[in-house]
Amino acid sequence: MAAATQTIEDQIRAAIDTMTRAERQLASHILRHYPVALLGSVTQLARAAEVSSPTVVRLAQKMGFGGYPGLQSAVRDELEARLISPLAKHDRWAAAAPEAHILNRFADAVLGNLQATLAQIDHAEFDAVARLMADPARKIFATGGRITLAMAEYFVTHMKVIRPDVELLLPVSNAWPPALIEMRPGDVLLAFDIRRYENNVLQLVEMASEQGAEVVLVTDPWVSPAAAHARYRFSAQIEVPSAWDSTVALQVLAETLMAAVQSLTWEDTAARMKRLEDLYARARFFRGRK
Repeated sequence: MAAATQTIEDQIRAAIDTMTRAERQLASHILRHYPVALLGSVTQLARAAEVSSPTVVRLAQKMGFGGYPGLQSAVRDELEARLISPLAKHDRWAAAAPEAHILNRFADAVLGNLQATLAQIDHAEFDAVARLMADPARKIFATGGRITLAMAEYFVTHMKVIRPDVELLLPVSNAWPPALIEMRPGDVLLAFDIRRYENNVLQLVEMASEQGAEVVLVTDPWVSPAAAHARYRFSAQIEVPSAWDSTVALQVLAETLMAAVQSLTWEDTAARMKRLEDLYARARFFRGRK
């Protein structure tokens, strides 16, 4: 199976254990603000990370880019991939498509995406998000873009079984005010946004952050601009041999979050599920066995 292409962010994470204390401080700043942190000058980055300019240059050299300009150039190449259209993506892989059946090629790509995604998830950060979502004092909201809204809706449908106060936010401006007026500091907004990033999602995340919400962003390796307003961010690999990006890794993250919250709230969730099943039975919602 071919390994998924490493982003600059992946390379920094992989090398952080070999860095000096100052380099680790710089790397941590870059990872918290990736990729925006790498778009400014050496001086700007050094000042923001509270390290010296030579530390910035040494880190870039240690990563094999020769210097900071080379590192910046590589990051800009990544950013160009953000806006790639479905037609361009199709042309890129179709020209050199191997002879293996599409089922095998697609499955290999999806499995590679899952492995790469799970390998870079910070377990402590994931657990912190699960605890936030398990807190009954916090409401949970979820939203997404044209494609990823379906992921948010899927998440909300299941979370409504697990706990109360879960709401889907449609990414249309006339639906925001009634929801935002109910959003209190400490509530949680889960946002899905992958390339090509949508202005509606960015605006909604920004406004929710201003309301004091804890924003959790699930995005791709190139990172949605909404990351600037998110407290937590998980990047999922999405590239497959198709004109469309894959959302399988995003769904695994969403389902694992649901499982984690369910585990933390099981006593209350089990009672809630029992009441729900009784109501389904009374309404004869599901077909019984004959």
